[in-house]
Amino acid sequence: MILVLRPDASEAQIEHVIARITELGFTPHVSRGQHRTIVGAIGDETKPHAEAFAAFAGVEAVHPIMKPFKLASRELQKNDTIVMVGKIPIGGGSLAMIAGPCAVESFEGLDRIAQLVKDAGANILRGGAFKPRTSPYSFQGMGESGLKILKEVGQKHHMPVVTEVMDPRQVALVAEYADMFQIGARNMQNFDLLKEVGSTKLPVLLKRGMAATVKDLLMSAEYILAAGNPNVVLCERGVRSFEDSTRNMLDMSAVPNVKGQSHLPIIVDPSHACGRPDLIPAMARAAVAADADGVHIEVHDCPEKAFSDGPQALIPPKYTSLMVQLRKLAEVMGKTIPV
Repeated sequence: MILVLRPDASEAQIEHVIARITELGFTPHVSRGQHRTIVGAIGDETKPHAEAFAAFAGVEAVHPIMKPFKLASRELQKNDTIVMVGKIPIGGGSLAMIAGPCAVESFEGLDRIAQLVKDAGANILRGGAFKPRTSPYSFQGMGESGLKILKEVGQKHHMPVVTEVMDPRQVALVAEYADMFQIGARNMQNFDLLKEVGSTKLPVLLKRGMAATVKDLLMSAEYILAAGNPNVVLCERGVRSFEDSTRNMLDMSAVPNVKGQSHLPIIVDPSHACGRPDLIPAMARAAVAADADGVHIEVHDCPEKAFSDGPQALIPPKYTSLMVQLRKLAEVMGKTIPV
């Protein structure tokens, strides 16, 4: 539940409220605004002691949060969360333009693609070092050597980097090289992994599972938030459907749906959603128009030679052309693309 404190609540009263919340078995979450302080009491709202919150000195009102996701809810925090990835803000009117190959293949190849997407206007570089593949015989990524290449190329081009982490045992290693973790669709409900990245402060890009509802996605984000990491960015990347002409079905309604329920930023990945480069530009434009906080696109300069997911990658000239359009859309939407 949410405790709204009086504007004149003293620091001693605020500390007393926090201490009593803890004693009653709840976890306090404090949000200090310019004029008011709000304290979230995270836990079982059916506890009989919960009604005692209204009697605390300095408390003006108590509002229950009925949604199962507490920390992620719009009820707890009205203002949009802004997540910093390096020097790039995501949310609050700032768009993340994440681009790069599906997998890190070599220093030269990644360096070449990074320069091209950077020149086009991308502000975060992506590349996988650990690759979850449907087939055990497919390319699984370069591991730590790929992470080293990703970090070096990112630093060379002054771009923060995001890469996938697949296992709790990889978290410490990936954190040494990346500016942002990516939790893939297959791991959205890997709760041990969510808690492990939650124990860090590194931003997390959390992708929606292939058969996950919006509520499922927000509950997974709650695991990360509850573990102490507030830096979560959600990602709509399509869900399974009966349609077989695209890789997945892009649920564009998820963007305003999430924004109505949660303060967390949400971006869209049309590459994995569509699986077809001819559909990516239209879906990327639709994402910005739907008020998404960014777009995540796979780009490769020679898709037919890509080690993974080449058929769904945009070639650099197409990405450059798309970015011209997205800048215009961003301006119409009152948003900016930071560099």
